[in-house]
This record gives sequence, C-alpha cells and structure tokens, in this order.
Amino acid sequence: MVISQKTAHRSSGHDQNVNVPEVNSNHGAGQIPYGPPAACPDIEVAAQGFAALGSESRLEVVLTLVKAGKTGLTVGDIQTRTGMAASTLAHHLKFLSSAGLVMQEKVGRAVINRAAFDHLEGLASYIMKECCVDERESPQNCCADEEIDE
Repeated sequence: MVISQKTAHRSSGHDQNVNVPEVNSNHGAGQIPYGPPAACPDIEVAAQGFAALGSESRLEVVLTLVKAGKTGLTVGDIQTRTGMAASTLAHHLKFLSSAGLVMQEKVGRAVINRAAFDHLEGLASYIMKECCVDERESPQNCCADEEIDE
C-alpha cells in the first residue's frame, strides 16, 4: 500500500505530495518492520527511492546501515561511523524513512535504524529487470552474465 505524504524540498522551497510505501506495523519482535516484497516497485516508488539515495550523505547512511545488517544501529552509532552532525543525520534519517529505505524501531529509550533490505532489493531489481532487453536474441552479450572484477 502507498500513502501520500507532504514533504518540503529544500531545493525548490515548495511542498510536494510524495507517495511513500506504508510501513507494516504488524511485525513481531526481531523482524524488520517493512514488508514489501522484493518484487520490482512501480515507477513512482522506484523514482522516490532513487531520489532519496541521490544525496551522497543519505547514500552513506544507507550503506552504513546495510553494512550493519539486520540488527541495525542507533542514531549515535550511525553518527560515530559517518561523522555527521546530529541535526543533519536526523534530517537524512527522516527523509530515508519517508522513502521506505530506512526503518526505525523504538527499543526502550533507543531508536534502532535498519536498512529496508526488501525495498533496496526491489530498487535494484527495477533497474536490472531491463538488463539486455534489447539484446535478448543474443543472450551471450548480457551484462548480467558477466563477472565483475574488483
């Protein structure tokens, strides 16, 4: 399910309606509270997810949470790892949470932040489902089949 949420964008100074995935609040202890399948999102959800990742700082926060795994990190832990100021980090976490890329769970007095792995996988699938579509007749040319040297 997608809900409409009003957000202010700093670059334009105007409020815009943005559709964001609704957070699944029916989760058990220890589960990540986000439930969209890893299926490819529609174009609006994908565009919003990629837009949220379009800032170096927000991308750094998401990568930090992906590295942390399913246990997640507190705001203080993210701040320590990224070196971001608390107010800046709070802004980015709110933006990422609104886009469904970061899930936040209150545990006692702490807020645990986790990457929404299903949604991130869905965004990757959205791009990769188009891989070599124009070259289907010669699948040996598909980039998805190539190994990447690091």
